[in-house]
Amino acid sequence: MTKLVRSVALWSAAIAALGACGKKSEPSSQAAGTSAGAPTTAAPPTTPAPPVAGTPPAAPDRAQVAAAFKPLPANFDDPTAPPSEALLALGAQLFFDPRLSKNHDVSCNTCHGLDTFGVDGLPVSKGHKGQVGTRNSPTVYNAAGQFAQFWDGRAATIEEQAKGPVLNPVEMAMADEGHVITVLRSIPGYVDAFATAFPGAADPVTYDHLAKAIGAFERRLVTPAPFDRYLAGDEAALSAEAKHGLGVFMANGCTGCHSGPLVGGTMYMKTGLVAAYADTTDIGRAAVTKADTDKFLFKVPTLRNVARTAPYFHDGKVADLPTAVAEMARLQLGKTLPPEDVAAIVAFLEALTGEPPPALLARPTLPPSGPKTPKPDPS
Repeated sequence: MTKLVRSVALWSAAIAALGACGKKSEPSSQAAGTSAGAPTTAAPPTTPAPPVAGTPPAAPDRAQVAAAFKPLPANFDDPTAPPSEALLALGAQLFFDPRLSKNHDVSCNTCHGLDTFGVDGLPVSKGHKGQVGTRNSPTVYNAAGQFAQFWDGRAATIEEQAKGPVLNPVEMAMADEGHVITVLRSIPGYVDAFATAFPGAADPVTYDHLAKAIGAFERRLVTPAPFDRYLAGDEAALSAEAKHGLGVFMANGCTGCHSGPLVGGTMYMKTGLVAAYADTTDIGRAAVTKADTDKFLFKVPTLRNVARTAPYFHDGKVADLPTAVAEMARLQLGKTLPPEDVAAIVAFLEALTGEPPPALLARPTLPPSGPKTPKPDPS
C-alpha cells in the first residue's frame, strides 16, 4: 500500500468509531462462528491528497460526491418478498414488548429508543438485573442496510441479529427459544397475530418467525436527511458550513470507508492504527473468527444520525462528537486536527441527521397477557 493510500485508510478508520444494530452486551448467545461473509478489510479507493491542515478545500465536486454517496432508499425490504401490513404490525409489537425479557422490563426499544434516534444515550446499556455489557449500543435506524450486524459482524442480517439479545443473559435473559415461544403462545393476541402474519404456516409461532417479524419492522426504520435532498440536486439543502465540511471530509479520504447510502456500514477496519487504543481488552472481530489478524477490527458503522447518537466508539467512552473526531484523528492519523477542521467535519455530520418515520414512532398496543403467561422473574 502506498503512503498516500495508507493515509487515506487511517483517516477512514478514524471516523469509523463515531457511530455503529447490535445490542450493547456483546458477545450475545448467537455469537457462533463468523456469519458475515464480507472481507475482513477493504482497500480504500485512491483519493486526492489531503490538503494542509486548516486549508479550506475546494467546494465538493458534484461528480465526486455522486460517485461516493447515494441517497437512502425508502426502505430495506427484501424486494422479492415485501412484508405484509400484518407482519409489520407484529414486528412493531414484538420490538416494544418487554415480556420477551425474563423480568418483563427490557425490550428492544429499551436500548434502541425510537424517539431518541435509536439509542439510549448510555456508554453501555443496562439489561437484566441492571447488568451492563462491554460495547456501546448503536442506533437501530438504517441498521438493516449494513453489510453485517453487531460491532464484530457475527450476524449477517438484521433477522439473525434479532435472535441474540433476547437470549443473552446480560440483556433480556430468556432461558432459551422454547421459553420465548411458551410466552408468545400464552398470549392469545399473539397467537392470532402470528397466524395472520404467516398464513399457511404449519406452525406460525416460532422463533424464526419472531426474528423475521422484528426484522421486517426494522427494515422500515429509515431516516432521510438534508444530505439526501442535497444528493438529489437541492443545493439549498446543505448550509455553506456543511458543504465545506463535506469537502474536508472527502479531501481527507474519509470516503474510503464511509460512502454509499449509509455513509459507512460496508467493511471492517482496525481501531488504533497509529496509536493504540487505550483499552485493548476488546479484541473485536477476532473474538468471532479467532484470527490474530482480526484483532481490534470493528465494523465501520454508518454515520447516519451520528450527531444524535452519543456517546461514541465501541465502548461508548467519548461523550461528544467534536472530541470523537479529534481523538480518532490522533489514533488513526497520528495528527492533531485544527479546531476549524474538526468543526467543519461536525457541520457535515450534522447534515446526516434524519427524520424518523412518524408512523413508526408511536408505541403499538400490546396484546394482554393470558392466564398462563409466565410472571416476571427477577432472579
